[in-house]
Amino acid sequence: MVNPPLDHHAPTAREPLLSTSFTLADLNRVRHEVEAVSRRCGLDHDEIENWVIAVNELMINVIRHGGGEGDLRLLLNGQLTCEVTDQGRGFCAPRYVPCAERPPLSDTGGMGLWVVGNMADYLLVDSGPAGTTIRIAARTRSTLG
Repeated sequence: MVNPPLDHHAPTAREPLLSTSFTLADLNRVRHEVEAVSRRCGLDHDEIENWVIAVNELMINVIRHGGGEGDLRLLLNGQLTCEVTDQGRGFCAPRYVPCAERPPLSDTGGMGLWVVGNMADYLLVDSGPAGTTIRIAARTRSTLG
C-alpha cells in the first residue's frame, strides 16, 4: 500500500453512493449494501471480497473502540472510496498507521488497521478526542502496479 502525503484528501462525490449509520446489529445489512454498490461500480469478485473485508474491519473498529456506532459513506470520484466516522475518544493514529509489519495480537485486537491497509489502495486517519474518521479507497486492477 502506498500512503499518500498527509495533506492528501480522499476523492469525494457530490452525492454518496451509500450513506448509512450502523451498530453491531447492522453489520450484515451494511456489508451486503457495500457489496451491491461495489458490484455496480465494476469491481470484480476478488476486489469486492477484499473491499468488503476492509470496510467490515473499519466498522468492527468503530464498534469495539469508537463508541459502538458510526456512520459510513461510499463515494465515487475516480475511485470507490469509503469514509467511516465515529464519535469515540480517538486514538494515536501514528502508532498504527502506516504499519508495514503485522502487529501482534492482543486482548483488544490490534490487527484491524493493518488488514485494512493491506486491502485498500490508501488509508487516511483523522483521530482526536471528538472522534475518528478513516478514509480508504478500493484496490482494483487499475490501481495496482
